[in-house]
Amino acid sequence: MFGLLFRQYRQLPCAASQARQFSTTNALNISRKPESKIRIPSKKALAAKARRKAALAVKEEAKLLKLPLTEAIAVLRAAEVASPNSIYELFVKTELGNGTAVPRGRVNLPREAKPRAEDKILVFAEGRRAEEARKAGAHIVGGPELIEGILNNRHRATTILCIPSLIRTITPKLGRFLGPLGLMPSERRGTVTEDVAGYIQRLHGTSEWRADRAGNIRAPIATMQFPVEDVVTNVHHFMASVKRATGNSKEADAADRKLKSSGGTRAVIPIKKVILSSRQGPGIRISDY
Repeated sequence: MFGLLFRQYRQLPCAASQARQFSTTNALNISRKPESKIRIPSKKALAAKARRKAALAVKEEAKLLKLPLTEAIAVLRAAEVASPNSIYELFVKTELGNGTAVPRGRVNLPREAKPRAEDKILVFAEGRRAEEARKAGAHIVGGPELIEGILNNRHRATTILCIPSLIRTITPKLGRFLGPLGLMPSERRGTVTEDVAGYIQRLHGTSEWRADRAGNIRAPIATMQFPVEDVVTNVHHFMASVKRATGNSKEADAADRKLKSSGGTRAVIPIKKVILSSRQGPGIRISDY
């Protein structure tokens, strides 16, 4: 009986023969990420793309309507016929690069659109230079003792000048405070000078303009009551000042002459567009500025 059962068991199919056949896989192949197929463009390709983009921008710019200055004035006068006291506003868009200083300057318009605000001048000077500054009309004159008054807003000024011998004394404490306000004395702008009295005399009869951080400049330029010739003259005077400050003028200013004498050059800030507008009228791009 036992022998019969043993022979039947031997005739059964082997369990191992019915077992599933497993294959082994290298663990390194599972964890390895597929290689990236993203194509990185070369410098030459990027430059070509930039040129195509610039060419497209030029074409789009050419499609925009632009008018000569005299025609733009006529359109705005028609729009403001019921508001003779309305003011023309000039908008200038400049393109600031990385590390480019915000453009600013002073202009003496032949005919002011608004009463000129009086400048309050503070001068860091000592000795004979301080006396000259007081005689020239400076409102606040002193040495390093003025620093605390500026920091706590006891001394407020629209223009701050400094003689060269004091600039290193005031810069550590006032640089970060006055810099963002555009009031820190600077050799590039001519506000660090030995000729303090001469600078103050040049301030009389002029008004300051300054771009914002985006490079936009806005200024009231005339009123609707002005003859067309006066409006045109004011626009040309203002744009001449902007071109000098941004390096777009053939006429070199004092800062340019100083840089050239030291072998340096000033970066040119491109002027992208000039728009003349009024309170109720449209903004009109000017073609001949």
